[in-house]
Amino acid sequence: MVERFTLGRRLFIGFNYIFLTLLSMLCLLPLIHVLAVSFSSSSAAAAGYVKLWPVDFTLASYEYVLGKEEFFRSILVTLERVVIGLSVNMVLTVLVAYPLSKEVQKFRSRTIYAWVFVFTMLFNGGLIPLYMTVKYTGILDSVWALVLPGALPVFNMILLLNFFRGLPKELEEAAFIDGAGHWTTLWKIYVPLSMPALATIALFAMVFHWNSWFDGLIFMNSPTHYPLQSYLQTVVIAKNFSINNLEVIQALQKVDDRTFRAAQIFLGSLPILLVYPFLQRFFMKGIVLGSVKG
Repeated sequence: MVERFTLGRRLFIGFNYIFLTLLSMLCLLPLIHVLAVSFSSSSAAAAGYVKLWPVDFTLASYEYVLGKEEFFRSILVTLERVVIGLSVNMVLTVLVAYPLSKEVQKFRSRTIYAWVFVFTMLFNGGLIPLYMTVKYTGILDSVWALVLPGALPVFNMILLLNFFRGLPKELEEAAFIDGAGHWTTLWKIYVPLSMPALATIALFAMVFHWNSWFDGLIFMNSPTHYPLQSYLQTVVIAKNFSINNLEVIQALQKVDDRTFRAAQIFLGSLPILLVYPFLQRFFMKGIVLGSVKG
């Protein structure tokens, strides 16, 4: 069957292409500008000549950034946070979403628990009670202070809960008939069939931990324990150059604070930009499709 497009349909498709192209450009142009500034000379960046293409191409900013111990130390802290935080988030999200996905007849208190979690999304105790809780728990100035306060992302839990509820009930009933319990059913049936949803919330959790900066400033007493984004925030807000030796003075002749910051910002964003395309394919993929026949 050959589909024929009317004039209105063609105009609608053309408008969509133009709109999505402009929207993509709005997202990409700032990143391209930052990348161009990072590869430009200090004089060109200071004069405002750099737009979307490097002027007087140079790698001096990246050489200066990659030579700083504080930058690599903050990356290690962030990697530790992402690994621990992502693991804790995923385990707790799965363990909470599974029972809350059951019907009220099987879990009578499901509605109460669900509203308790939703309440935490709308209201919180504030910054001072949160800080006091972290302090008197004894995890201040450690990676656990960055992980435990957000150990269960309620929004991700709701997404996974709804995905679990959409799975065919016949699979669960067949597992129970074969003698499987809830634990086996969860890890042998629900989790394998929920890979698209799990990949999505894993990306959300990874981006959250990688981009968080405020909690690092609040819960870390020493700048040596700052995660990457907290360190970059201090660099962007305040001058990060000190002229206390000849080596730094020589570096400042090639590196401007704007090119230096642009290089650090791009390097800080690069890991997420590399990971995102590999998880993007799970967003639209439905593994459950066709799993139940008849």
